[in-house]
This record gives sequence, structure tokens and C-alpha cells, in this order.
Amino acid sequence: MKVNIVKESLLKPNKKFTLLSAFITLLNDRLSESILLPILPSFVLLFDSKASTYGLLSCTYQLAQFTASPFIGLMSDRYGRRPVTLFCITGSVIGISILSFTVLFNWSNSIATIPLFLLFLARLIDGLSGGTAATATTILADISSPEKRAKTFGLIGVAFGLSFFLGNIFVVIFAKNTNTDDAIIIPVLIASIIPIINFLLVFFYLPETKPNNEINKSKTALKNPLKALFIVFKEEKIKKLSLAFFIYFIAFTGLTNILIFFLQESLNWTTKASSGTLVVVGIIAIIVQGGLIGPLVKQFGEMRLTIIGSGFILVACALLITAPKENATINIYSAVSFLAIGAGLITPTLRALISKKLEVDKQGSILSNLQGLQSLGGVLGIAMAGRVYDSFGPKSPFIAGSVILLFMIYLIGEGKKNNSSKIKNQD
Repeated sequence: MKVNIVKESLLKPNKKFTLLSAFITLLNDRLSESILLPILPSFVLLFDSKASTYGLLSCTYQLAQFTASPFIGLMSDRYGRRPVTLFCITGSVIGISILSFTVLFNWSNSIATIPLFLLFLARLIDGLSGGTAATATTILADISSPEKRAKTFGLIGVAFGLSFFLGNIFVVIFAKNTNTDDAIIIPVLIASIIPIINFLLVFFYLPETKPNNEINKSKTALKNPLKALFIVFKEEKIKKLSLAFFIYFIAFTGLTNILIFFLQESLNWTTKASSGTLVVVGIIAIIVQGGLIGPLVKQFGEMRLTIIGSGFILVACALLITAPKENATINIYSAVSFLAIGAGLITPTLRALISKKLEVDKQGSILSNLQGLQSLGGVLGIAMAGRVYDSFGPKSPFIAGSVILLFMIYLIGEGKKNNSSKIKNQD
């Protein structure tokens, strides 16, 4: 009886606890991922030297999440945020636990397909239940008034930037500077504990934020996510810019994902050393998107910043292509710095360019479809980068990424040109 009273009192609406629960859920969504990102290549290389295997493993999570997200969103509307959030976090606990067991277990006397199968299973489970970010975002919308919603949504960017930074800091601090089995025990254990803490916090402190009279009333049908995404290409004003947005994420996600594999497989960097580059990326991304992007947009405008950002990433690719086999530290750290600056400039400005061309009543649907295109582009980029790496050599993904970025710049120019000509014709 006392337990029920305590639980009921804890679950009474409390905005501070609700915000904390949503923030930790957003943090958990990327923190474990950030810890595991530099760990997976060295482990996969113990059993398979193909970059395509690593690429498929990396995109399994994103593909599963992309496929399941519409269903999870529908369930959130029908049955409430709290049960769906708990379900998603439970999936993370199971997936991360399987992955942690696989990484820490000694497979020296086993068939290589067993640990690889377990890794794919872990990423699939975690991805299929990976609606935590979307559900947490909905919770923030539920508890915010329209005039304060933008400020509350700022927590999303803070959580994602902080999780990327902290995840790699944990690896840098706690991993040993070797590629032996015991080098990554503490980071893996941290990645396993985070979802459990998240589950307990949500279970005890997160109330249901969707109004009771709205639960179970949603009759929205589950739609084909791919069919909905490509509606953006039917919008004449933005179709070229949307295609540029899509292929940008194919290039960028492929580059950043294969980079860690390249450092560990081609340059023989350790997990700890390669994580240092990601810490630099996190710091620069927070500085650019957190403080500089506003003043820079006022000074140069979105179009110029998008082109300038593309130039930074092209320079990064050039530095990676010319990186020597030995003593490549200067090349690599310069490259990741330019890569982070470029991404920090392009991502918000390209989205803003598209948003400015939309009518008010289409903002929500089109921008949500762009988020889906970003996820799909990431899946394709990771898979393609691994295949290109195996077929044409370790530096070939950076050459391919440069070509894609040049095509993106062309599309942006065409999008602007078409819009200008239409304005003249109207005059």
C-alpha cells in the first residue's frame, strides 16, 4: 500500500521532473551510441576485415529506427507517451546488453559468424524500439505553451550535442590506448548502465503528459514512410533543394561513419585515439551551432553559409585523401575540424533555405519529411561508403563524398536560379 502511495505521489505532474525525464531520455538516445561508435570498428575487425560489414552493422540501427518510428509515433498518440517511452527504453536496455555481452565475451574459440550475428541482433532490437527521441520531443511539446515551445525545444540540441561530446570523452578517459579485449570494458559498462538509469527515472518520475481524454482516440492509419517522404520532391519550389539536402546526408553520414573505420583499419589508430577526433567534432559543433550560427546568418545569409560550409567539408576530404600512412595526426585533426565546421554551417542553413520557401500550412509536414530524408540518407550513405571502401580502397569514400558534395552545390545553385527566374516572370 505504501509503495503505491509513493509511486502515485512521484507520478503527479511536476514540470521539473518531466523536463528532466525527457532530457535524460534524449541524452540516452545518443549517449550510448556515441560511446559505441568508436568501439565497434576494432571489434568487427577481429572477425571481418570488410568495411561493408561494418557499414551494414552501422546502418542496421538507423534503418530499423527509420522503419519503426512511424509506428511508435502512432502508438504514442493512441496509448500515451509514458508506456511507449518505457517500451522504447526497454528495447535499448536489451539491445545494449546483448551488444555489451558480445563485445566483452572472449570469442577466440568460436565461429566468427556468432558474435557478428549477435551484434546485428543487438542493433536491430535497439533500432526497432528506438523511438525515444521522437517520443521525448512529443513530451516536451505536451508540456509547453506555444509561445515557449521553441525555447523548450532548445533542450533537444543541447542533449544531442552534450551526448556526442560526453560519449567520446568517456572513451578517451576510460579506454586503454591499445586494441586488446580489455581496453574498452569501462566505456562499454557505462553504455550499458545509461539506459537502465533512464528507465528508472522515467518509471518513477515521468507522468503521462497526453491528456486522458485524448488517449486511445487517435485513428490515424499507419502510412508507408517512404511514400510520405518523397512528397517533398513534388513541391516545385523546393524539389532541388530537398534533393541537395538528401544527398548531403548521404555524403556526410557516409564520411563520418567510415572515418573511424579508416583510422583503425588503415592507419592502425586505437579506439582511444580515434575517439579523440570525435571529441573535437563535438566541441566545434557545439560552438558553431550553439553560438556562431545566428550572427553568421545575419552577416552572410543562409545561401552563402551553405556554400562556405560545403567548401570546408571539401577541404576536409582533401586532407583525408592526402593523409600519409604514418604521422597523419595533423592531417586527421585538421580534417575533422573542417568537417565539423562545415556540418555546423550546412545543416541549419540548408534546412532554413527550404523552410523559407514553404507556405505556413506546409511547414510541419515538409520539415518532418526532411527529417525522414535525413535518416534515409544516413542509411544509404553508411552502406555505400563501406562498399566503396572495399571496392576501391581506404581513401575512395572521401573522393566519392567530394563528388557528391559538388553535385549538391550544383543543385543548390539551380534551386536559387529557378526561384529567381520565376520571380522575374511574375514581375
